[in-house]
Amino acid sequence: MKVLFIGTGVMGRPMALNLAKNNVDVTVYNRTIEKAKALEPHVKVATDLVLEAKKADIIFSIVGYPSDVRAVYETIIPHCKKGTILVDMTTSSVSLAVELSSLAKHYGLEMLDAPVTGGDSGAINGTLSIMVGGEESTYQTIFPYLTYMGKTITYMGGPGSGQTMKLANQITIAGNILGIAEGLYFAKEKGLNLEDVYSVIVGGSASSWQAIHNGKKMILKDYQPGFYVKHFLKDLKLTLEESIGLDLPLLKLAEKTYSILSELHNDAGTQAIIEYYLSQAK
Repeated sequence: MKVLFIGTGVMGRPMALNLAKNNVDVTVYNRTIEKAKALEPHVKVATDLVLEAKKADIIFSIVGYPSDVRAVYETIIPHCKKGTILVDMTTSSVSLAVELSSLAKHYGLEMLDAPVTGGDSGAINGTLSIMVGGEESTYQTIFPYLTYMGKTITYMGGPGSGQTMKLANQITIAGNILGIAEGLYFAKEKGLNLEDVYSVIVGGSASSWQAIHNGKKMILKDYQPGFYVKHFLKDLKLTLEESIGLDLPLLKLAEKTYSILSELHNDAGTQAIIEYYLSQAK
């Protein structure tokens, strides 16, 4: 099976490499060719997206925004050979996932939406959680490839179901990371030692992946992105678009808070949310 992997950013780079480490025949493509070439000699590099898409049996993608997803697949779908399986792993729009799945079917292709969670460390270690929407038989076909990139792999249902699950996941993360930042800010303002505070949080019922990883980074003011503020804000806005008629006050608060944060820290990691709180004390 020839695999084309589109997108070699913070997440895509290690995901493509993990496929290659498991003896998958991987070719990568990135609009910025230097980012793709940085993966050589572990993978092959494509300079012509359409030409490479014609050869592929399976195409994975993880790009930036829904507009990027649309641009990629509207470009390549008409040129793929019948039976090619398309797997978009970007966090994107539910309605777009359904639309592209229908377009792929029209051309004799199968398409899955399979967004991921677990951050850059999960991508590097191959321990991502992957949630999949689309035809179950197609999911079963590509399942072995997903195991090279993730540890928890869940079939959620028909087209768009993977994206719906990812948006639910982002609501959960939003509440979690805001709670961690707010708790640390409160403790700091009350004169507690933050290393001691961290030990209590991660050693008790308040512990979580976000607390363990991003809580420590908040204390150290390490804002290197495992997941960008701008991409998380995109996810929150997508979730709001899909939640018309639902009362989700936490989601609305998180979107408002990250919108303010993005004005100064758009290219930082999501843990930079602590700066929103610290700025209130100045």
